[in-house]
Amino acid sequence: MDKKEIRKNILDALDSMDPEEHAARSLEAIRRLRSDSRYREAGVIGVTISRFPELDTRPLVQAAWEDGKRVAAPKCAPSDRSMQFRYIRSYEELETVYMDLQEPAENRTMPAGKQEIDLLVVPGVAYSESGYRTGFGGGYYDRYLVQYSGHKVSLAFEKQLCGEVPVESHDIPVDSIFTERRMVDCRGGSPDGNRL
Repeated sequence: MDKKEIRKNILDALDSMDPEEHAARSLEAIRRLRSDSRYREAGVIGVTISRFPELDTRPLVQAAWEDGKRVAAPKCAPSDRSMQFRYIRSYEELETVYMDLQEPAENRTMPAGKQEIDLLVVPGVAYSESGYRTGFGGGYYDRYLVQYSGHKVSLAFEKQLCGEVPVESHDIPVDSIFTERRMVDCRGGSPDGNRL
């Protein structure tokens, strides 16, 4: 299957989830991430403000604030498909942009440098257990992850894990995937899903 087919199949499956089940599974995946040492030791967390049917990241943002962490969310520039993370201290510092995405308002937030973000929660639609992902097709994170040296993790529902996803030369895998059932350690994976 190509990326477009994989994306459609997974999004259709997520769309059909019962809202209560969606919320409960989101919280369980977030609970697993919060118990991980990389989260506990992080001072700054980078996370996209999700929208349905993605795993709900708002409880993670709220928990991070309550845990005394700084939260940075991405601001995308569609003209060149670049992305800059900006610190948010409340949801009032967000604005709704294209495709109903919520992003930091530039006039109310300050930029967060790549080297400041200790833990980056990388979104996606489908994942291989070796950490490669099929995103929404914009390539924003592929560009951003170049020269990012902090921890890269993803939050996903178990049903987003595929045997494999198409991998291109510029793709950068995440270190771990946290689902409602487990933490998948992807470090040492290879594009074909085998351990190195």
